[in-house]
Amino acid sequence: MNYKVRLTLPFLFFLLLFAQQTEGQESVLKELKSPIVLQGNDSVAYRDPAILFHQDVFYLFYTLVKPEGGLIYSYTAMSQSRDLIHWSPGKIITPKGQHLNYCSPGNVIRFNDEWVLSLQTYPRPGLGVRDPVMYGTAEARVYTMRSKDLKNWSEPELLKVKGPDVGQADMGRMIDPYLVEDMDEKGKWWCFYKQNGVSMSYSYDLKNWTYCCHTESGENVTVLTEDNEYLLLHSPENGIGIKRSSNLKEWEDWGDLIVLGQDQWQWAKGRITAGTVVDLRENSKYGKYLMFFHGSGPKTEKEGDFDKNSSIGIAWSDDLKNWEWPGKEPI
Repeated sequence: MNYKVRLTLPFLFFLLLFAQQTEGQESVLKELKSPIVLQGNDSVAYRDPAILFHQDVFYLFYTLVKPEGGLIYSYTAMSQSRDLIHWSPGKIITPKGQHLNYCSPGNVIRFNDEWVLSLQTYPRPGLGVRDPVMYGTAEARVYTMRSKDLKNWSEPELLKVKGPDVGQADMGRMIDPYLVEDMDEKGKWWCFYKQNGVSMSYSYDLKNWTYCCHTESGENVTVLTEDNEYLLLHSPENGIGIKRSSNLKEWEDWGDLIVLGQDQWQWAKGRITAGTVVDLRENSKYGKYLMFFHGSGPKTEKEGDFDKNSSIGIAWSDDLKNWEWPGKEPI
């Protein structure tokens, strides 16, 4: 039997529109020439990315580490982009001070007509540019900042994630907060933070918190919700791992450790870490999961590339298992 397809004008228009959308999706990411979004150098580090995509704009929040007057300071800064190529100059949104060093933004959520950014302190008093690598003291805690317009931000507010009766001095060292709404109970918010693996507390107003539980995990967690599961991305000593859970208590490792193009990247040879993902699979312009992460190198962080030579990179995926990036050679 010989069938003939009648190419009517509406059908041709549909084919043309589909081709344009597919080509547009591919071309946006193909326009990226380098996996490096913000490149550090021998005196500046870009670390711990957090990403918000809102009204076709990418808002990238990150730790900015730089020397001033012979001392090393950490800040939370932000940049914007409409095309992932051109980024606005970094704007510091946290106060200066080594005794606090507000940094490591986790994510931005919408709550009661405000934007809420999660972040932490990383105290390193007295750290000078010639000193060996120093990690944050036991006084590190988690905070939020609020904004009406994603431009002007409030003063940081301590999150008492151990409960209202636990004083700040007794909360213990905690870093890398991330906020996510409960899958099954709208209005219930979880804060994930690095302590005893990853700990979890919940709140209905982002002020009064109840501690829940903890599970084994690396640092810099990101939590996605899909298919009635929580997906937790975390960073062990090197690379990015993923865990899955349906109830926040029982977690299973899922997939292989993600190291992207580390074996080819001198700028990330020391460590790949702090991966955070935004799901843009339903967006016709991008159509992928986009991952932002930071890489340090060529030295390891312990060898000195912690407060310098750290850059933020980008990669993308359809399934969180197979990853692409600008300049990746076909297999």
